[in-house]
Amino acid sequence: MKFHVVCIGKLKDAYLRDGVAEFVKRMRSYGGIAITELNESKIGDKPSDADRKQVVIEEGQRLLKAVPKSAYTVLLDVYGKTMSSEQLAAMVSQLEVDGISDMAFIIGGAFGVSDELRQAVKYKLSFSPMTFTHQMVRLLLVEQIYRSAKINRNEPYHW
Repeated sequence: MKFHVVCIGKLKDAYLRDGVAEFVKRMRSYGGIAITELNESKIGDKPSDADRKQVVIEEGQRLLKAVPKSAYTVLLDVYGKTMSSEQLAAMVSQLEVDGISDMAFIIGGAFGVSDELRQAVKYKLSFSPMTFTHQMVRLLLVEQIYRSAKINRNEPYHW
């Protein structure tokens, strides 16, 4: 399985960049993770609700365009379903059995995601009912992708 992470914004903190880079490196022998970072939409210092809504719509459209067409799409969404690491590994395994070779995880920007984006994806995944920054979610996501690869190969994760 080739994994894609399509997201808004660059990672600003070194600890997040380093963590993501470590798991991307570890995934090389498991099919790899390609990360596509799209620029954040420009918005003023004091945006109105209408401005924020327009940004969410515009970013959602750009995210959808950046996803590989053949990929099974998963949106990281606070309103999505939660699952265990084992359940994610089972989902990946089943997709492979079904002949799907690309899986794209989509992470929206600071203002959330549009209804259009929510409706366009195959699956909506929530890591928790708690709110995390979209940047922190990226690190959590790549770690869970790596963990699912280890689970599916029956390899130990903790040494």
